[in-house]
Amino acid sequence: MLSGKRILLIVSGGIAAYKSLDLIRRLREKGAAVTPVLTRAAEQFVTPLSVSALSGNKVYRDLFDLTDEAEMGHIELSRSADLIVVAPATADLMAKMANGLACDLASTLLLATDTPVLIAPSMNVRMWQHPATQRNLAALKGDGIAVVGPDEGAMACGEYGPGRMAEVPAILAAIEAAVADGPLKGRRVVVTSGPTQEPIDPVRYIANRSSGAQGTAIAAALAGLGAEVVFVTGPADVAPPGGVTVVPVESAREMLAAVEAALPADAAVFAAAVADWRVAEQSGAKIKKQPGGAPPALQFVENPDILAAIARRSAGRPALVVGFAAETDDVIAHATAKRARKGCDWIVANDVSPATGIMGGAENEVTLITADGAETWPRMGKPEVARRLAARIAEALG
Repeated sequence: MLSGKRILLIVSGGIAAYKSLDLIRRLREKGAAVTPVLTRAAEQFVTPLSVSALSGNKVYRDLFDLTDEAEMGHIELSRSADLIVVAPATADLMAKMANGLACDLASTLLLATDTPVLIAPSMNVRMWQHPATQRNLAALKGDGIAVVGPDEGAMACGEYGPGRMAEVPAILAAIEAAVADGPLKGRRVVVTSGPTQEPIDPVRYIANRSSGAQGTAIAAALAGLGAEVVFVTGPADVAPPGGVTVVPVESAREMLAAVEAALPADAAVFAAAVADWRVAEQSGAKIKKQPGGAPPALQFVENPDILAAIARRSAGRPALVVGFAAETDDVIAHATAKRARKGCDWIVANDVSPATGIMGGAENEVTLITADGAETWPRMGKPEVARRLAARIAEALG
């Protein structure tokens, strides 16, 4: 997928800059040509010599280089690549990008380009969570900048939380998705996945039995066809795929808000196993078992119906809305009724009764229900189900 692709890699000044060396090596292994740009701060962490040796190309560093700028080199650099990757993208460089500054070679390249841009943020957890950084991130996404990461984990400064630059395999997957020339190139798809968890008290919750494997595979398959995927996931057992924008949530209400924030989209695939109910009043303290006493009485209220809410939107409805129906009996009849009741275009139905081993397993056996009827697919691995569904979505979107 990357063979022959030209990547302009901008490395800015953060401790995660060392990962850029491995990224360059792996990009070249996949056949990509890498042109590196270092900010002055980046040179405090990696040397121009090491970057040049790994990339096999000259390292660009200075906006006012007389030789390069005699032919407006920053314009040529910014427009000759298939993709511009910023890894790591520091809070400083993100702020420059969001506000249109052009005070050094990196920021000038990013302002002068019409080439797609992918950033991999990396910074201290407090910097990442600061309102200014989140405003800049929202502005960059609104400008069409793709984002991979950051991850959550231990920081070089000793703190813990979100802000670690995504690992190189995830960045590679995001780059492959960004340059993919598949049938969904230029299309935006929202995918929900995993279970939701509805708190009862600080230690207990209501949830469905879902690993998130099928939704994760669907998001990866759609990204592989070139789609821009927003992946809204509950607390799943499997890691999210690379090459997608991951929005972690916990409850059904959080999932609905995240989906609505991700619109507009060309298609939406609702593979998440959303809890139908939540307790009316969540306890702020652990509910104690009383010796000899009756169990606590829990009053339930219905959660928002995410599939129906999006399928029945009067404005901003995706052109294709796909729901899932996990049933234990009369699968096709229940799923067909669900499609009509929810107002979605397709339903992917499956039998999740314990004997099938599908819930939490590696395989799935589904029936695709559309306005034209029911089409049962043979049992196959969940990635193959995902690829088949993604191909049908691409066909439906033309």
